[in-house]
Amino acid sequence: MKKTVVIGASPDKSRYSNLASQMLDNAGFEFVPVGIKKGEILGKQILNIKEMPVVKDVHTVTIYLSPRNQEEWYNYIIGLNPKRIIFNPGTENREFMDLASSNGIEPIEACSLVMLSAGMY
Repeated sequence: MKKTVVIGASPDKSRYSNLASQMLDNAGFEFVPVGIKKGEILGKQILNIKEMPVVKDVHTVTIYLSPRNQEEWYNYIIGLNPKRIIFNPGTENREFMDLASSNGIEPIEACSLVMLSAGMY
């Protein structure tokens, strides 16, 4: 399965990161919510990104952080060793995408919600 780390996870059900987590769960994908907001999504505690939690066997990272809020987490996200990083609309970041590529990680400019809805995740 494509274990997915949701970076920028929020307990607010109106946020896209929360909706993506719900859609991942509904589609049968394991998700790990990571962010600065405290709370939970579908009974899973949001892990504090400031603690750089260890997550093993990551296939995908889907990002819900603006480019200006990504830089301090580059090394953490690269260190999760995902196969791909999905840069959702508004999170596109050429510098981080190039860094991902140079580390053997596929950067994808796409919307996780659309990918999941279309069965292309």
